[in-house]
Amino acid sequence: MFNPSLNDVRNFFFDIYAKSLLKQPLAELEKIAYKIILEHPEYHYILENREKYIQFQWLPEIGEINPFLHLSMHLSIIEQLSINQPTGIIDLYDKLLIKSKPHHAQHELMDCLGEMLWQAERNKTLPDINLYLTCIKKKLEK
Repeated sequence: MFNPSLNDVRNFFFDIYAKSLLKQPLAELEKIAYKIILEHPEYHYILENREKYIQFQWLPEIGEINPFLHLSMHLSIIEQLSINQPTGIIDLYDKLLIKSKPHHAQHELMDCLGEMLWQAERNKTLPDINLYLTCIKKKLEK
């Protein structure tokens, strides 16, 4: 199983952004990640400053969002949708698309993915897919 370090993940996004500025070709996964980067211009100044942000710590307890976590969660959701895992995620996503644009629908999934991961960490358990899917279904009821 691939288990990248914090620096591996950050360098992945830094490298893609740098390649894009130099007009260098991107691998398939990099193209997907670059599309996500383009949807987040608010993070471009961070991606332009590797030395400053490679070890920077964002503090969620004061409302800061870690841009690398955010971009990675988008990438995870795109992967989930590409293989319909967990089973049924595509149908739920399609229902979210009736109410919103793809990027916003991914953010709705991201809220639930984050909740599932937070619960697993807090309870020291494996992530609960049922919690994830139930959270998405509740969003559809609103």
